Amino acid sequence: MRRALFLDKDGTLVRDVPYNGDPNKVELNDDILPGLREVQEAGYELIVVSNQPGIAHGYFSEASLRPVVTALRSKMTQAGLRLAAFYYCPHHAQARLPDYRIACECRKPEPGLFYRAAEKFDISLRNSWMIGDIIDDVQAGKRAGCRSILLDNGNETEWVMTSRDRHPDFIVRSINEGCQIVLREALTTERK
Repeated sequence: MRRALFLDKDGTLVRDVPYNGDPNKVELNDDILPGLREVQEAGYELIVVSNQPGIAHGYFSEASLRPVVTALRSKMTQAGLRLAAFYYCPHHAQARLPDYRIACECRKPEPGLFYRAAEKFDISLRNSWMIGDIIDDVQAGKRAGCRSILLDNGNETEWVMTSRDRHPDFIVRSINEGCQIVLREALTTERK
């Protein structure tokens, strides 16, 4: 089975532009490239799992998200990275658009996006990781069976640790730091 590094999009992988449906505003964060390259070279698939409530609220359509994903994929390719897949949830419990106002299994902190990726790519979730900038990212990864890293970049505002699955395995200041943990922990596991 394969391993994956699951990544949140907004605020983690790319600069956080609220409800961005514009491909011209997609900018990779500065501190991600060396670490992601090393993790990719170690055999991890890079997969984005992202809540996209802007769709549910009518700020942009699912069709207009496609160019955003294409821009992200292009920027990653230019940086020497391969984005294996981009999974997103368009739903929200308080959606303005009724078709998207549902309780779903794909909106983080639920693990549905991880399960879809695992099935399609034959991924071992227990040997995979999630890096995100809010506790819901951590919780989604843990519910899926991954280990989780919180990128403490100031985007988390709640810090509600009501259950064990909301506690990250590690807290880091950069994706590069998180990637070093993934690689170190993989070596430790392989030696056992």
